[in-house]
Parts: sequence; structure tokens; C-alpha cells
Amino acid sequence: TAKIPFRLNQNQALLTFDDEKVAQRLTKKGKHSVNLDNETVDVKAVPVTLEMGIKFELHVTISGRKIYISEIPELPIPDEWIRDKLELNFYKTEQGGGGQVEDVTYNRQSRTAVITFLTPGASNNFVGCTKYPFFAHGRSYRLSASPHVYSLLKNCQPYCGVSKKTILLKGIQEMEEDEESIQDMIEIHFQKPSNGGGEIETIKYVSKGATCVCFEE
Repeated sequence: TAKIPFRLNQNQALLTFDDEKVAQRLTKKGKHSVNLDNETVDVKAVPVTLEMGIKFELHVTISGRKIYISEIPELPIPDEWIRDKLELNFYKTEQGGGGQVEDVTYNRQSRTAVITFLTPGASNNFVGCTKYPFFAHGRSYRLSASPHVYSLLKNCQPYCGVSKKTILLKGIQEMEEDEESIQDMIEIHFQKPSNGGGEIETIKYVSKGATCVCFEE
């Protein structure tokens, strides 16, 4: 479930109702007179407009034939020789994972490589094996080995929604009462059908500063 952030500023309140018709009725009226601490305060109810965002599906596929190698040492030998040594190294490790190599793609600048095996499922032996021995130039090194992952974004769509069941109250004056007491007074007022209200699911009032509230899509 996507979580959409919303900034609730000072002297504002968010009210979420069980019935979206109640929220729409209150925002349509707009101005409301609320009794807070024996004082009538005019507040404004407006729809909650959520920020623009992007919805997408992320499809991840782990290759059964390829592994990703990093932390390859910088050696004073041609790239072709390093590719040959990588191929030989992972072909030799067939007993402990690996096997016949079809292709080696090496990048000296990033010190990485992608090794493709002939046999499907050969890369599964490297899952959980983060370090692998590599012998070259008379020394033994430790390479980082991990499965090769394909990531694909699908169905990217921008969205900008309005919460149907939630209203934003603006213009709440500062009171001597504590935040919780003011919140209770607001809740009592908007729960009454005589005030156009209804059953409240959640309420959040901020008297000082600001807070971030998350909506679930």
C-alpha cells in the first residue's frame, strides 16, 4: 500500500469520517462555527488535496545464468587477460558453484564484471556467497559476487488525488486549553448530525509547529 505524505500546519486539524458523504457535505458548506472553550470560533473546512506523485510497478527478475562481480583488483595487464582469468577462475569453481562460462563482460573503470554461464541455474550457487576467491598475478584476492538482477518499471502513472473521507480545518484560533482538550471539542462538534457531522474515524489537531501525516492509497 502506497503511503502519501501530507503536511499538517499549526492551528489546523484533519478529520477522517466513516462516511465520505459527511466529509463532502462539510466541505461544501465551507464555514463552520465551533464552540471551543466557551468561545465561538469560525473555521473553514476544505478538501484535502494530496501532492503529485507517481505510481508504478517494479518487476525484479534474478538471472539463473548471470552473476555480478565487483571489487576486481586493478592489475597491470590487458582487459582481455583479466576476462580470461575471470572465466578460468569461475570455470574452475564448478564443484563449489559456477561452471562452463559463456561470456564475460568486464569494466575496468568500475572494477566490475558480469559473468554468464552456459548452464541455467548455475548462478543460484552464488546466492548468499558474498566473497569469492580470485587468483591472479601471483596473489589471492576476494571478489564480491552476487546474483545479476534485472529491474523493470511498468505502468508509470502520475497521480494527484483528493481524500474523499477527510477534511482539513483551517483558522482554528490559539486557545489556553491544551491540544488534546481542543481536539476533543472539535471532535464532539463534528460528530453531531445537527452540525452536519457524523462518526469520526480519526482526528489530528496541531496547535504548535507542524507535523507530517501519511495517507494510505
